[in-house]
Amino acid sequence: MEVILREDVEQLGAMGDVVKVKPGYARNYLLPRGIAVTANRKNVSEIEHQKLLVGAKRETERKAALGIADKVEGLVLEVAARAGDEDKLYGSVTNLDIEKLLRGKGLAVDRRRIDLTDPIKRLGTYRITVGIAHDVKATITLKVTQDETAGEDAR
Repeated sequence: MEVILREDVEQLGAMGDVVKVKPGYARNYLLPRGIAVTANRKNVSEIEHQKLLVGAKRETERKAALGIADKVEGLVLEVAARAGDEDKLYGSVTNLDIEKLLRGKGLAVDRRRIDLTDPIKRLGTYRITVGIAHDVKATITLKVTQDETAGEDAR
């Protein structure tokens, strides 16, 4: 039996693919859960139309993301933090801190898209990759400097 997948199914196919499956698998699993529809002319043309709409929407989002990436690319952010011996910070600079700095510049970036594997725990200059959209990334420079104010954490 041929069906059209409405979503990605591991080891079977991607959304919009026409795949051949056993009738029982289609009747008892794929069709009742809405994961697939039978492959007839009407459904094939409807899925093709939906693919075009999704493609147009993704392209619009990608163009918007490229505009944001142009603003973010090469941006230099600076954070002052208290540090002790050997330039070790008393706390750390996390992706949440970087998100707040970007928001202060008027750029909304989700903190989960900031590629920071471990929190920054030393003074210095760091290059950080920021994911703007699915396939659009930008690189920022973060300078962690010594906080000169005594007694207060400037972050």
